[in-house]
Order: sequence, then C-alpha cells, then structure tokens
Amino acid sequence: MTQFGGRTADHRIEPLFLQRWSPRAFSGEPIPEADLARIFEAARWAPSSFNAQPWRFLYARRDTTHWPVFLGLLSASNQLWAQHAAVLIVALSKTIRRAAGGDEQILSHSHSFDCGAAWACMALQATAMGWHAHGMVGFDIPRTAIELNVPADYRVEAAIAIGRRGDKSILPEALQEREAPNGREPIETFAIEGGFR
Repeated sequence: MTQFGGRTADHRIEPLFLQRWSPRAFSGEPIPEADLARIFEAARWAPSSFNAQPWRFLYARRDTTHWPVFLGLLSASNQLWAQHAAVLIVALSKTIRRAAGGDEQILSHSHSFDCGAAWACMALQATAMGWHAHGMVGFDIPRTAIELNVPADYRVEAAIAIGRRGDKSILPEALQEREAPNGREPIETFAIEGGFR
C-alpha cells in the first residue's frame, strides 16, 4: 500500500498519484514561463491514437491582457476561487485527423480521450513541481468557442486553473470545508474482467 496526506492506495503506486489533487485555494503567485513550459512539455509526451496529438491548450497568465477574458468565461462560483490561480487554460481537442498513410482528413474517435491523457500528464507534472492543477467544466463553453476563436473542427473540453496552494481561509466557508484531497471508488467498481454481467 502507498500512503500520502491521509490518502491510502489499496495497491502500491507512485506517491505522485496520491499527492495530486484539485485544490481551490491558490496563493496568487505568478508562474514563471519556464515552469509553465515544463508543464506543457509533459502534455506534449502524452500518448495519442496514430500519434495525432489532438490536444491544444489556450491559456492566460494572471496580470496579462488575456486574463480577464479567460476568467470571465468561468461560472461565477469558479471565478470566486480561480481568480487567485497563476494561469487559466482551456483544453481543446481536434476532432479530425489525417488518415493513416494519406492526406485525407477523417473523424478522430479518440480526440477527447487523447486530450484527457495530455491533461493528466500536465496535472501530474504540475504536482511534481509544487504547483496544483484543477480541471473544471463550470464555464461557458459556447461563449469560449466564440471569444477564443476556436475553429469548428475543435471541441472545447475543459478549463484548468494552475497555481500554488494558498490558505483555505480565502475561500467562501462552504468551499473551505471541501478543501482537502478526496478518496476514490475501489477498483472493483470500474475494472471488470470480461463484459458487463
């Protein structure tokens, strides 16, 4: 078994998986460009079907001209805490890919799956560096596509906030109570040998 910060894995895994969680209390500390580049580099090496690498990440660092636009896309409840993040990111996936051995464009069955792999790599890299990443779908997806000029052949997947952990006292009381790593369902609930019965 592996343990970290009150979390216990039923089987031995790398501690990084238990260290990673999605806080809402961020310190407001800016992220150096080199650190952000390392986080994106981790996403770059994610696996993808046919090596299509369909993920795209649009981002805004705090205190830049892009920041108000990205923050304004989030739901009001997410703006309350995400305003203290170092960077806001919108994850996209390209829904078409080049056919194997040719130039024909075909629908990609796994674009969302592959983008999720890249997001997981980013989140783990951020954790390894002392940053935290919090993914969310509480944002205006149609408006995001318009305001960020997302091409028609891309799907808006999620928004992500990355920052250094801050004191939970900056959060509304209801969120302070939730500001801790959570548990997971046991393996038996999602890993099924054979088919559904």
